[in-house]
Amino acid sequence: SGRPGQCDESLTHQLLDRYAAWGGNFLDTADVYGTGNSETVVGTWLERQKREDFVVATKCRGNMGYNVNSVGLSRRHITKSIEDSLRRLHTDYVDVYQTHAFDNATPLEETFRTMDDLVRCGKIRYVGVSNVSGWQLQKIVDTQKQLGLNPIVSLQVGVSVFLSLYTTPFSPQPPTPYCISLWSFRGLLTGKVKRGEKPTQGRLGWVAEDAKRNMQSHPLWSAMPDRVFDTIEAAEAIGKVHGRSIAQVSIRWLLQRDVTTSVIIGATSLAQLDQNMDVNGWTLSAQEMAQLDQVSTPDLPYPYEMVTRMNQGRDNHYANDYYVKSVVS
Repeated sequence: SGRPGQCDESLTHQLLDRYAAWGGNFLDTADVYGTGNSETVVGTWLERQKREDFVVATKCRGNMGYNVNSVGLSRRHITKSIEDSLRRLHTDYVDVYQTHAFDNATPLEETFRTMDDLVRCGKIRYVGVSNVSGWQLQKIVDTQKQLGLNPIVSLQVGVSVFLSLYTTPFSPQPPTPYCISLWSFRGLLTGKVKRGEKPTQGRLGWVAEDAKRNMQSHPLWSAMPDRVFDTIEAAEAIGKVHGRSIAQVSIRWLLQRDVTTSVIIGATSLAQLDQNMDVNGWTLSAQEMAQLDQVSTPDLPYPYEMVTRMNQGRDNHYANDYYVKSVVS
């Protein structure tokens, strides 16, 4: 069976039409999604729209399979990737061009000088990063500052109430002085899989069909710890109070966090899209937010637990730009 979460061109265009009708104007994709097919489908829809009405973001780094240089963040791969993405997207510029992950094989200086060149020649408007750790983010920020390059403006990481590792000191939270916005993405679990049951549908069911697919997917696709089920059950109970779904509670939890700038959603049906977009007009209480924080936050390993514990009450609010602290109270 096909990888879950993928839609054909007709359904994708219907979803994008409905998304625009809701007032949505941000489109996030990547060259490696469907090995270019995602950008192509978005592009055939985008060419029928007023281009300046939408913020288009895409990414490079993934293996596109054409030769040994088809992966990474080298100057060669980035320059080819942006040309290919622009062609598939039917546009002459990308609003935000993101590195899809860190590349150990390429110097940061080479990567971000190349991104800076793309800004200067007008092929991209801004630079962003995705899927990096805290120390990697700081290295990137410092490198750009030292070289006088256009700074990154966004950080896209997988955050949800079911994967709240990024609300701990592991988190690559944007350093305060640099005006970096945080975009969160991650599958919004719906509660279809119950504790103790073998998954038969969706992403978990897809992985269960073939163990080799574990290498292609996030660990939560193949096994969910008790903490995730605890969180699902808490979100379900809170949702019943508000007449909302588990997914809506998860989105609301993200939107109410100070660190979150925007939430990236996905959908494979119009009903799912409508549900995900219908998250305004209600709020989670402080008690409900705290409950979800408590049940979802994983235990910290050494030394992060020790650092957090020993710095309780030591926050310097007059010079808070040189350290990163947990946003979990």
